Formats: sequence, C-alpha cells, structure tokens
Amino acid sequence: MITVEDFERYATDHLPRSVYNHVSAGSNDQQTLNDNRSAFKRYRIRPRVLRDVSRRDLSATILGHEFPLPIGIAPTGLQRLAYSDGDLAMARAASSHGVIMILSSYATSSIEDVASAASPAGHLWFQLYIFSDRRHTEQLVRRAERAGYNAIVVTVDTPYAGKKYNDERCGFNPKVRLPNVEGGYFNSSVSSGTPDKYDSSEISPSVTWADIQWLRSLTELPVIVKGIISGENALEAVANNVDGIIVSNHGGRQLDGVPAPIDVLPEVLAATKGTKVEVYMDGGIRQGTDVMKALALGARAVFIGRPAWWGLTYKGEEGVQQVLQILRDELDLALALSGCASVRDLNPSMVVLGPDVAEARL
Repeated sequence: MITVEDFERYATDHLPRSVYNHVSAGSNDQQTLNDNRSAFKRYRIRPRVLRDVSRRDLSATILGHEFPLPIGIAPTGLQRLAYSDGDLAMARAASSHGVIMILSSYATSSIEDVASAASPAGHLWFQLYIFSDRRHTEQLVRRAERAGYNAIVVTVDTPYAGKKYNDERCGFNPKVRLPNVEGGYFNSSVSSGTPDKYDSSEISPSVTWADIQWLRSLTELPVIVKGIISGENALEAVANNVDGIIVSNHGGRQLDGVPAPIDVLPEVLAATKGTKVEVYMDGGIRQGTDVMKALALGARAVFIGRPAWWGLTYKGEEGVQQVLQILRDELDLALALSGCASVRDLNPSMVVLGPDVAEARL
C-alpha cells in the first residue's frame, strides 16, 4: 500500500458491494461528493526556498492539548461492517499515533468499550445527534463524560438524512447492533431499520441554536459543531459560545450541490477571527498536500473519514495506522519541499486558487 487511494481500491474489491456503495457514495447526483476531492486540485502551493528544513515539527495544539499530528479521525458509523473489531480497532490505531478519534453515535461498539480500547494514550471526542427524545441525548452526554471523552461534537447538518440512490438500488439494510442508541425507546427501530431510515425518524428536525445552548448547559466539556459551511452560520456559532467548528458537508452525504469545505474554509475563518473558536475541516482529504493546503488556509486540524474506513477494511488497526502514517509522511515531505520547518510556518499566502500563480497577491 503506497497511497491512501490504494486502500479504497482494496475496499472496492473486498467489501460486499452494498456496503462499499453505502460508504463511498454521496447523496443524489454526488456533485458535492466529487467536488470535495476535486476542489483541492484548484489550489496551488507557492513554496518558499532556501529555508532550513532539516528538522520538521508537525505538532498542533487543539483545545489546549498538544498532538503530534494535525490530523484526526472523523466520526463514521457501522465500522464492524469493515472489520470485526470495528471502532475498537480504529480507537487503538488513533491512540497509537496520538491523534483524536471522534466516535460516532452510530458506532458498533459502546462508548465505554471504545474508551477502554483507546486507553491509556487515547484522546476521544464523542459525536452527538440531538434526538427527538432529549433524555436519550442527555444520557449519551453523561456516558461520554463518565468514560473520559474530551469533547462533544454535535452534528448540525442532519435534520433529515440525505437521499442515497446507491442504498436504494442495492437494498442496503445491514443487521448490525448500535449499542449507543439501543435500549428502551430506541431498541426496536434501530434493530429493524437502516441507519438512514432511523435518522429520518428519530434525529430531531426541530433543533435550533437554543438546543446548542441547552447542550452547553449539560456539560463542562468543550462543544464543537460539525456541519458549518457558511460564514453566516459561523457567526451564529460564535454568538452561541461554541468551542470549535468543523467545516464539513457530511462527506457529500446530505444536501447535494453545496460547496466543498476547502472552498468555504476562508469565510468561516473570517467569521471567527479574533474569537476563541477553533476551526477544523473534513471532506475530500486523500493526500498530505491536501492536509497542507487546509492548514495553510487556516484550519487548525483536519479529520479523515472514508480513508480511515478503507484502512480499517484492509487490516483493521494496522490498516488505519498505515493510512495515518502515509498522510503523516506525505505532509512532512510537503512541508520540507515548501520551505516550512513547522505547520505553524504555513499561511494563506502559500496557497493560491487557480492555475495562474503569477497573479497571486504577494
């Protein structure tokens, strides 16, 4: 395995067709899914030369914690469909690299078991949907607190699930346990329906910024909103005292036709300038140069979803470790070739939109 895309090719050949189609696909015509990746090609790197790059520092500070890499693992559900250990293997791989893993509400392992797998070096955030039954939402927050999670990531772009043509064509209907949403009110619908059907009926479509305030009142943990793709919403996030924003369009799986995260990253950063709100990004990252471009534009860190899933498919924990190592090595080399000894040396002047580098403002 040489590149991240090698892992996806492996997954194409080895996963059941319905599973691969579900994970790889976007919503509707997949315009946004495809643009998430192609958008990075619109940005060119403007390197600096004659700099001492004999030693490089890839570390990043995120919510006051120091990490060896500005790369984390985004929340993805149904991981036991990729590998028998699923989320447990993912957590161990993230822990071995010292990076953040965000556990999905639709994980196939419990909040507590994943925390145990990640110990002692793991750093976990918990991804939360605000459900129609707010009591269940609060119970998930309490479980994450007790298990030692370091932040709550609330997904805000999913009042309803996006339409996935591939799922309908393939009849995607996995029979998997989702321990964090089973029991009581949720048990029958989770065990008998697909995640998307479940999402549409049980994730609350009435969530507003008042619910973010309610969530903040429940916990002392940092609250991060995931799914912001406009400066206007970023301003609202700032006004509601969130701790972080993940610029994300849900991997192209919700509203089709929205911009790629890398394209809206600058306006989100402009809206949060001068505030304590940290800005991260996910979507379309497949190479170390993609990571570098996002960091140069101002993201504090990036998160990968599908690449980690493909790594899990390949060899479980070892496969995810390999994906992270490839991205780490590619980022390290890109920094050196760009004249940067540290990710902190990156700045927006080092990236230009479009092929005409000569027109870049110096």
